[in-house]
Amino acid sequence: MTWIIGHFFAVCIGISLGLLGGGGSVLALPVLVYVMGVAPKPAIAMTLIIVGSVSLLGSIPHARRGNLNLKIAGIFGSATMLGAYLGARIATLPIITSAFQMILFGLSMLVAAGLMIYRSIKAKPESSEDELASIQYVKPACKYCWLWLMTEGIAVGVLTGLVGVGGGFAIVPALVLLGNIPMRQAIGTSLLIIACNSVAGLLGYLGHVSLDWTLTVSFTFLAGCGTVIGAYLAQFISAKQLQKSFGYFLLAVATFVLVQNRDSLQNLKKSSVYQQPNNRVAAERINFLR
Repeated sequence: MTWIIGHFFAVCIGISLGLLGGGGSVLALPVLVYVMGVAPKPAIAMTLIIVGSVSLLGSIPHARRGNLNLKIAGIFGSATMLGAYLGARIATLPIITSAFQMILFGLSMLVAAGLMIYRSIKAKPESSEDELASIQYVKPACKYCWLWLMTEGIAVGVLTGLVGVGGGFAIVPALVLLGNIPMRQAIGTSLLIIACNSVAGLLGYLGHVSLDWTLTVSFTFLAGCGTVIGAYLAQFISAKQLQKSFGYFLLAVATFVLVQNRDSLQNLKKSSVYQQPNNRVAAERINFLR
């Protein structure tokens, strides 16, 4: 029953990606951890495979429409791939606990949900063809935007390697504002960049975690099938209305993840305080004064 429920969610993740063009991949990690019972670190590595494969599949239609900017993808993608590999290597260090990764993932989901809700209520397009063009971002006041593009690329890549999120909610605005490319090209290019990030992050995890390849392949396959279904349904359903509802759903899932790992974070703090004699004495004095 657990296997069926988990793979049902895999199809739902793919459908959300096909309908909204992004966001659904962030659900892969909580499904693997809390439904399928996979440990967080292997689950993050498996998520990178799932996110990368689905993103690569989603970039194919954009490539056929000419919405891939390979020059920007090379500049920004090289920085994000470096960051993803570094993030994955950092995640394999003993000091980086699973609880820390899940809390960081929950915070990333909060940001993604907030941006998704904000974008869905800010602009009201006149027609479906202008829906992407209606999305506006605040222009940055920078002289060397290409340098900021590389800097943000490394930061997004590190986040990808640490918690397995694609980072499309940060990549797309960066490509539009700092890369000076249209929104449609930014979305298609971001999918290609996310796929490259996932490969780099996975290379950083290989040899340090054991993966359930059977579950990974089946989950990825069904998510890919869901993406095709979602792309077909997108012509009948308003993506803007779904985006707002899905944003609130992500908000609820992020809250659940943070609540689930709250006790682990508190225990981690307590153990770090009592590990050192001076800190233990200070803590005992504080408790005595209380």
